Amino acid sequence: MLSIECPWCGSRDQSEFSYGGEAHIVRPKEPENLSDKDWGDYLFNRKNTKGRFQEQWCHTAGCRRWFNVVRDSQSYEIDTVYKIGEQSSDGIPK
Repeated sequence: MLSIECPWCGSRDQSEFSYGGEAHIVRPKEPENLSDKDWGDYLFNRKNTKGRFQEQWCHTAGCRRWFNVVRDSQSYEIDTVYKIGEQSSDGIPK
């Protein structure tokens, strides 16, 4: 089982968390002006990176707060955990 370090509650079992997908997806400023293709790209297309990847997680069975994680998608090893709005210290660009 994967152990995840909540920035507020500390290390907990993965079963207490919900995965939120890729981190740092910015909502379009004027979504009403997007074409159907552009809106579909925003909603559904993600990087799906092999290797180190920035993700969102929510501590649903704990503090219920969202935070970001840098995790290796092959080894599942977590490199960095940081709060929403903070910079990642791992060097991966947003």
